[in-house]
Amino acid sequence: MTDDFQKQEKVVEKKAELDKRLDSEDKKNVVTPRSEDYSKWYLDVIKAAKLADNSPVRGCMVIRENGYAIWEKIQSTLDKMFKEKGIKNAYFPLFIPKSFFEKEAEHVEGFAKECAVVTHSRLAQDSSGKLIPDGKLDEPLIIRPTSETIIYSMYSKWINSFRDLPVLINQWSNIVRWELRTRPFLRTTEFLWQEGHTAHAKEEEADQMTLDMLDVYAKFAEEYLAIPTIKGKKSESEKFAGALYTTSIEAMMQDGKALQCGTSHMLGQNFAKPFEVKYLSSEGKEEYVWQTSWGISTRIIGALIMAHSDDIGLILPPRIAPTQVVIATISADETIKNKAQELKKLLADSAINVEIDDKDERPGVKFFAWERQGVPLRIELGKREIESGEIVLVRRDNGEKIKVKLEEVSGKVTSELQAMQEEMFEKAKKFMHDKTFETTSYEELKDIFEKENAFVYADWCGGEKCEMKIQADTGATTRCIPFDQKPKTDKCIACGSPAKERVVFDKAY
Repeated sequence: MTDDFQKQEKVVEKKAELDKRLDSEDKKNVVTPRSEDYSKWYLDVIKAAKLADNSPVRGCMVIRENGYAIWEKIQSTLDKMFKEKGIKNAYFPLFIPKSFFEKEAEHVEGFAKECAVVTHSRLAQDSSGKLIPDGKLDEPLIIRPTSETIIYSMYSKWINSFRDLPVLINQWSNIVRWELRTRPFLRTTEFLWQEGHTAHAKEEEADQMTLDMLDVYAKFAEEYLAIPTIKGKKSESEKFAGALYTTSIEAMMQDGKALQCGTSHMLGQNFAKPFEVKYLSSEGKEEYVWQTSWGISTRIIGALIMAHSDDIGLILPPRIAPTQVVIATISADETIKNKAQELKKLLADSAINVEIDDKDERPGVKFFAWERQGVPLRIELGKREIESGEIVLVRRDNGEKIKVKLEEVSGKVTSELQAMQEEMFEKAKKFMHDKTFETTSYEELKDIFEKENAFVYADWCGGEKCEMKIQADTGATTRCIPFDQKPKTDKCIACGSPAKERVVFDKAY
């Protein structure tokens, strides 16, 4: 059992205390404990924090205000990091001609079963008044599952000379992949993401870009989301369809399962050749460009939920929280409301995102609502606090209550937000460390996965047959081939033949 799960009784006690303050309606929305049903817990947190709701369209979700505010924060943070790399934003069509997909065989094979296809341009009424498809298209259109083909058809027009390179473009868009099994944020038929697409004159430049963007994702995950990751290369069976190789960052969720949080692909010239993306070199020779693509999606919000949240609800790291501090008034008195406005301005002047909750509700109901939404710090403000000149800060991650003099609020809030950010990362890092194993024994590998989900390092021959055998016997897949690991033995854990790589295995979302 993990430290987090061992604290279950304490959390349940806290919930019981909070439940006493709640209306009967609120009691219907308490969160299922992780230890009881992890999947139900995940869905309950999304509902309690008002992050998303089911859509009338099967497999799609409506991202609510709280969920979209997190996505906006993710978007603005990453966008700044991209632009520091010289990357610019553009937008490409949602519809892609079917013939474009047929130009790259591996790509079409990888996405064919997930494609939504538009075959007609309008609806008409038949003789009974029933709506039927009409206006059949000369060529079916694919609703983008990814944009390589449509983007590279444009690159072939824009790139003529070595002077046009490199091309560094990103787009923020929606994607449609017809998923059979869906779960909010983690896997939905439609989702939001960013996808970067670059073109370079030299192979080594594209290689470097692939790794640079993976570093951006790892830095973002660790410094903003407080999620530690493993950087590495995907196996051939796990790579992006059409890539020379794929790299990823892998994170561990609180149930021990892995979640792929971001990918960066070296495409080589696999798309440049069918789409005729060529340039005239400085030597006057016509060459194909070298390309990369990379992306992060709203799946990362699922990672945030599962990496940090508890049995009360959502917990957000301060650096990614849209609201970092809520000032919850204990009564609707005008004096208290005025003081709340003063505090908000004081904190806002220190670049802290603050919201005031001065609704005429019982304090316990207010406090619990904000806790479920994951706001990092709560300030409790009433007449007693104003009269004493001392307010109470409450940390969402550990429930600690801190008394602070009014004149010291700004500095203390800043330091507590920083401390919370660091401590959340260290907690997640320790959890991952404690659930990481090494083995040279196939029986031990199977035994580990029979007991729990974990990161397991083992040596591998590189063969897909052994990869599939391990998955069949344990349910675990090769998450990545870590960049910072080398084989410690000379034998594959599955077949005993010479090992080529050291890989991380785990069950995954």
